[in-house]
Parts: sequence; structure tokens; C-alpha cells
Amino acid sequence: MKKVTILALHLGYGGIENAVVTLANLLSKKYRVEIISVYRLYNEPVFELDEKVKVTYVSNIKPNKKEMLYYLKRRNFSMLIKGLGESASTGYVKYIKTIGVLRNLNTDVIISTRTIHNFLVSRFVSKKIKKIAWEHNHHNGNKKYISSLVNSCKNMDFLVNVSNELSDFYKNYIGKKSVYIPNCLDSIPTKLSKLDTNNLIAVGRLSKEKGFDDLLRLFKKLTNKHSNLKLNIVGDGLEKDNLLLLAKELKLGDKVIFHGYQNKSYINDLLQESSVYVMTSYTESFGLVLIEAMSYGIPCVAYDSAQGANEIIEDSKNGYLIPNRDEEAMLKRIEELLQDEKLRKKIGKKARETSKKYSGEIVLEKWSKLINKRR
Repeated sequence: MKKVTILALHLGYGGIENAVVTLANLLSKKYRVEIISVYRLYNEPVFELDEKVKVTYVSNIKPNKKEMLYYLKRRNFSMLIKGLGESASTGYVKYIKTIGVLRNLNTDVIISTRTIHNFLVSRFVSKKIKKIAWEHNHHNGNKKYISSLVNSCKNMDFLVNVSNELSDFYKNYIGKKSVYIPNCLDSIPTKLSKLDTNNLIAVGRLSKEKGFDDLLRLFKKLTNKHSNLKLNIVGDGLEKDNLLLLAKELKLGDKVIFHGYQNKSYINDLLQESSVYVMTSYTESFGLVLIEAMSYGIPCVAYDSAQGANEIIEDSKNGYLIPNRDEEAMLKRIEELLQDEKLRKKIGKKARETSKKYSGEIVLEKWSKLINKRR
């Protein structure tokens, strides 16, 4: 039985971390799987990991970027200076200690989940080991980012992209080494949403590129016409305080609930009680949260600036894509779904069918072909 190793930055909250755990669980059905995590944020991985998957931590040190930004913003220079020492330690772990682990790696295949890790894997992992880079982010036309990723893959055997669009894009730089394998659902739920509530939901990291501030302003306009609406926002991040302040300024009160980071069981319960999923991201490489919502038969509405949404949503069939971040068009589509139960269920049924294309069985087959493919 072949051994597959996944190199991850950490196993805390986050879209990449969710994908790492889901893939590890999936691959453990056919391979011996180990996750090497550079940092240990919590005693146990946040997302549920199959007992067959081995986890090795490079260090127990936690990165302190969030704290450093907090101190800098408040001009707390004494804590900032103290934090610099901790930052030096995390940098040592991120590079020197990780290199030591990679030099002694005993595996058949290694999957790298970050550009910086691609460089380390390329240079320090034995040539006998198959090396796969796994890209989760969209380049957004950033030439520096594109150049860095392409250069990091020069000595990698393959670059796995989570969207067809990204795969085709990077083929222009690295040819056939660029392949497409989407992220997948860890399971297909049997209990669907009844679509009978006035609950909207959005899940993701609370960062600027996710556009949650736009979502709050959209929701405010919706509540002017529909007083009984509720918006559930699941996630955490650097923009949390700003978003809480904006919600207060908009006088949304208890109509918006910020749930913070939550486990899958908690999120699934919220999805079962939701009628519309709303995505206002400026950028999104894939959009697994859309697939998860669709698996519950929930119609999704997204701005087409979220590139990944364009591969998942067929406009007016299994959801709605809103061009040019047109707020009025977004409001119109959400209102149509809220007011028309028949339409809501029709779109939701198609969404459910779409989600089955991203089942674990289908994606496992794609990964297996790549793992066993000749270099």
C-alpha cells in the first residue's frame, strides 16, 4: 500500500485546512496517509480526521501574525517588540525545522498545499518521491503571485488546481503538469433543508476579499422590505471587529448572528434551517461552501467575481450568478427566491443534483489516477 503525505501549514480553521482533512480522510480508504503540520494551533485538528490518518507536528509553536497586527494598530510597541521574538521563532519553525523533516521524509507521494512549501519540497525532498503541488488560491491577475507559483512548481511533478479555469491558465506556463481535480464533499447529506425559513446564510473567513461588508449592506436593504429575515454568518478573521461595528451602524440588531468558527456538525445544522445561500466574495478559487449548501438543496446566489462560483453555478438553473457585482440584481434574485417557494424548490433540486458531481468517490478516483500516474 502506497504512502501519501500531505504537508499543511496547520490544522486549524480555514478553507485549505478543511480541504486537507477531507482529502486525507478520502485517501485513507486506499493509501497510508500522513499529514505533516508545520504549526499546532490546537490539541486536536479542528475538522474531524479519520483515525487511520497519522498526524505529525513540526512544532507546537503558534504563528502570531494576528496579534502583531493588533499591537501595530494600537501602537503598543512594547508588545510589538516582544512579538518580534516570537515571530522569529515561528519563522525558524516554518523553514529550518520543516526542512529537517522533509530531508528525512519516507513516503511515496508528497502533496504540498502552499507555494512556499512547493519550494521547500522541490529542493529538500528525495527525487524518488512523487511531488504534487496543490493550489487553492486564485491569482487575480497578480503577476508576482503567478510567477512565484510557476517557479515553485519547476521541480514538482504536477500542479493540482481546484478549478478548470485555473488548470487551463497554468497550462500556458507548465503544460501538462497542470491538472484539474475539484475539492469534494466529505459526505452527501440525506436530510435536506425544507427551504421553509426566512434564513440566509454565508460561510467563510472574515477577510476583505470575502465581501462580508457588502453582504451586510445588502441585507440591510432586504430587511427594509422583509422584517422577519435572519442572516447567519459563520467564520472568523481579521475583519470581525469591523463587521460587528458595521452591523451596529446599520442597526441590524439580532437579525444578523455572527457565529464565529464552528465545526461541520454545527454548520450543517444551520444549513438545514436555511433557505438561501449568499456569496459576495471578490475572489474565490473554487467555492466548496457553495457545494456544501447545494448538497442540502439550498439555492445559491453569488457575484460572478467569485471565479470558482462560475464553474459551479449555472445561472437560473441551480442558482444565480450576478455580473459586475450589481447590488440591485443581487437583491432582486434573493427576493425572488424568498417570495416564490416553487422557484426556491426548483432551483434547490437542481443544486442538489449538482453537488453529487463532487462526491468523494468521484474525486478519489481522480486523485488515485494522478498518484499512480508515471512521472
